[in-house]
Amino acid sequence: MVEGHITRGTTGVNRLRRIDRFIAAHPALRRATDPLVVDLGYGAAHWTPLELLERLRPVRPDVRVVGIEIDPERVRAAAAYAQDGLSFRRGGFEIPLDADARPAVIRAANVLRQYDEADVPAAWALMQSRLQPGGLLLDATCNEVGRVASWVSLDPDGPRTLTVSLHLASVEHPSIVAERLPKALIHRNVPGEGVHALLRELDAQWARNAPLATFSPRQRFIAAVRGLRDAGWPVRGGVARWRLGELTVDWSAVAPGARTRQTPEL
Repeated sequence: MVEGHITRGTTGVNRLRRIDRFIAAHPALRRATDPLVVDLGYGAAHWTPLELLERLRPVRPDVRVVGIEIDPERVRAAAAYAQDGLSFRRGGFEIPLDADARPAVIRAANVLRQYDEADVPAAWALMQSRLQPGGLLLDATCNEVGRVASWVSLDPDGPRTLTVSLHLASVEHPSIVAERLPKALIHRNVPGEGVHALLRELDAQWARNAPLATFSPRQRFIAAVRGLRDAGWPVRGGVARWRLGELTVDWSAVAPGARTRQTPEL
């Protein structure tokens, strides 16, 4: 039985580039014995699974991408664009694949955003159950042009991190991402919640390092993220990721109900 319901299906060329870049660098893809990747809920056009294939092939020439959509008309329309390494099929959160195939990566971009928050845990659990050992599930959200994005990274055992990814030259302040948080967090951006504290402190660090904008917004963001880390936030990665406008923190710091911390005044 297909699990889920038909969503709006809006999509656009190059919209998911920040998410795809993250997947291309992730060990779940690079170390996979079988680099099978699922694009769940690709929408009304075939663009996003095709772009995903093209972006992953340079690091895994043997990658295979399966686009899964719950709307049979969308699947029929996309089938004309199938090629070596790219196929399409009907399905939902149950991730229907041939035989015992299990994906190394599932990307669910702008899908759960259209569900209720209460629906998220069951959808996550179902998708997690389909992953390979060590696999990666991304519950991702972005704006229409892909310049503001965020995603929760999960493995078969649960959520691990939250990532914020921004086109730094076009944002006034990093907390603009509050409008594009994943469904599990978007209603939690209120005082007393970890994600609210994170975004407040990120904005405070961004303001504190405003003089570095003379050199570039990248240098300003790197300093802001370093300030977060020095303040005790569990920041992952290093400058190579931060300079992309990307901040990743442990899920434990922002999970609903997570203990908040003091945020410095601007």
